Amino acid sequence: MIVGIGVDVVDVARFEETLARTPGLRARLFTEGERGLRAESLAARFAAKEAVAKALGAPPGLLHVEAEVVTAEHGRPELRVTGRAAEVAAALGVTRWHVSLTHDGGVAVAYVVAEG
Repeated sequence: MIVGIGVDVVDVARFEETLARTPGLRARLFTEGERGLRAESLAARFAAKEAVAKALGAPPGLLHVEAEVVTAEHGRPELRVTGRAAEVAAALGVTRWHVSLTHDGGVAVAYVVAEG
């Protein structure tokens, strides 16, 4: 059963400029494992974090670092959800996450499905 869905779109150049202008932002938005990626990949991961929040109903108190996109076997993206995001997901009955990322033409998109 689908518990929630979320989608988000990020302008890569604008996102890259924001990261350059605000040096501490990278640490607030991304886990240590995500921080060294290229701008396109960071923008897609930021979109995924926003999509996770939407799939959960945008509850207050979520942190961006509580949703981490990791690369699984064969390059497939997977979500790791911790902290308050994991608590909310558990309360909603989420047992599995699905995530799709893409970036092309200066735009990054993420689609997230929370399954229960």
